[in-house]
Amino acid sequence: MKTNRKRGIKRRIAFLVAAALILSDVPFTSYATSSTRQEIADKENEKDELEDQLDASQQQISGLKGEQKTLRQQLADLNEQLTAVSDHLAELEQQIRTKEQEIEEATQALSEAREREAWQYDCMEKRIQYAYERGQESLLEIFFNWDSFARFLNASTYMESVAQADDEMLDQIIQTREFIESEEVRLQQEKEELDYLKVQAEADKSRVAGLISQTSNRMADYADQISDAEKEARAYEANLKKVEEDLEALKLKLQQEIAMSQRAANATWRNISDVTFVEGDLYLLANLIYCEAGGEPYDGKLAVGAVVINRMLSSVYPDTVVGVIYQRRQFSPVGSGRLELALAVNKANADCYRAAEEAMSGMSNVGNCVYFRTPIEGLTGISIGGHIFY
Repeated sequence: MKTNRKRGIKRRIAFLVAAALILSDVPFTSYATSSTRQEIADKENEKDELEDQLDASQQQISGLKGEQKTLRQQLADLNEQLTAVSDHLAELEQQIRTKEQEIEEATQALSEAREREAWQYDCMEKRIQYAYERGQESLLEIFFNWDSFARFLNASTYMESVAQADDEMLDQIIQTREFIESEEVRLQQEKEELDYLKVQAEADKSRVAGLISQTSNRMADYADQISDAEKEARAYEANLKKVEEDLEALKLKLQQEIAMSQRAANATWRNISDVTFVEGDLYLLANLIYCEAGGEPYDGKLAVGAVVINRMLSSVYPDTVVGVIYQRRQFSPVGSGRLELALAVNKANADCYRAAEEAMSGMSNVGNCVYFRTPIEGLTGISIGGHIFY
């Protein structure tokens, strides 16, 4: 029986809501001031967040470009190092080719010197052999074979000079060979040093080339990061522009609503005894109070109920509980669907019902206030719990 009664109340509320939405001739210019102020505050916060994000993004871009500039300078330095190392390597390679040519010439000269030395030995051996084979002839026979003693002496002197020349030539050939051998050793040592320097230069070239490759890859990575950050910054800028436009529109609406609030204050007010309540008003108001001030102290619940009744009493607003609560975009629980969910299961507790009953009896702890919201800077009014009433 109790369940059927609740269903009947809900059906009557639904009918009254529909009728109020269809038949209400009360003009509406914008969001309710409390709702609009909240939206403005939210938009201001969103704007601040976007500005912070944009600033962070721009700082990131600046930092990335700074790193990219540093890498670009490092790359230029590395390219200079690579050029220097490559030039040094080319110079070493040329020196090695020259040294190899010198070694080849020294080897050829050494071969020729050894051939001359062997030839000289061969000549000397032949002369010694000849002298030995003639050794059985006596000096007298040699002497008497010469036409004169003078010619004998000349021949003897000649033979001695030939032997001396052979010795001198052989010594010179040996010295030349030994010099060429030492030169060949020196040239080989110098070539080995050049080969070692070449290996070092090639290692340096490989190292620098590797650093260039790494730096180039890092630059490419920074370029990608900068591109992504710039896209993100452009998105922040677009969002910020949209938020600023929304904010301007909300501020304009707020001005209109403040004007409406002043109009309500200066409008004709009915007496509570002139108000007629219908079945379901208490149920609806109690659940709205629950949605708006369920976590507030009792005074806060009563204040919310008083705002609804104050609007009924003002000629600026609808003259029914349903009309006031369901007036387009006035109470956020209506737009969000929270009120519908609360009505479906009757979320209102005893304090919510008590506050609704006292408000409907004309009791008000906020005077003629017709708006409320969470506190924001610059807003003055009656502070109760977590709301400002004005």
